[in-house]
Amino acid sequence: MEGGVPRSVAIITDGNGRWAAQRGLPPIAGHRAGADVVRARLRDAVELGIEQMTVYSFSTENWSRPEDEVSGLMQLFSERLVDEIPELLDGGIRMRFIGSREGVPAELLELMDAAEAATAHCDKLDFFVAFNYGSRAELLQAAERYEGGGEEAFRQLLYQPDLADPDLLIRTSGEQRISNYLLWQCAYSEFVFRDELWPDFTREAFIESLEAFGSRQRRFGGRVA
Repeated sequence: MEGGVPRSVAIITDGNGRWAAQRGLPPIAGHRAGADVVRARLRDAVELGIEQMTVYSFSTENWSRPEDEVSGLMQLFSERLVDEIPELLDGGIRMRFIGSREGVPAELLELMDAAEAATAHCDKLDFFVAFNYGSRAELLQAAERYEGGGEEAFRQLLYQPDLADPDLLIRTSGEQRISNYLLWQCAYSEFVFRDELWPDFTREAFIESLEAFGSRQRRFGGRVA
């Protein structure tokens, strides 16, 4: 890739529900298929030399979805947090969460804490999961505590100060918006919008997205002669 591999990639994994609907399946089937794709693309990210990957797993707005879908998602998250740990450890992937803990079932919070603790020593890739996350809430909470000191001081008040600004943001399903996701962190990110629904986002699609990033000239507000 001419411009190099991005250090940090953020993904909006959109389209699980539509993928399931197209197949006459309940929404949770799409979320299960989507979780499998996250696992596969994580393996690719390690292989390709990406240092951080962040996925938008569950937004603060997602609580408004039908009760059976939300409860199914909570169960799916719980199952995956247990099942995926061996593979994360094997791949050297550290799991970390960004988002509010308010309203999250206590049992799930315990599993999240356990996953972070179990993978804390892993150093090949940081896998940030945006769960119960909304960027405006993150910024408001940080602003309430901010007492000055510049951008770095403000960054330390965000959910995960260790999360680098994404070099690349990928969104699937043909939608072209960022949906309250990493508003501070994505100030200078390159965006790639893909038509595939997330469960159809293959390794090839991932590499094409990285190549699109590599072909761009980043200016960060400056001018290139």
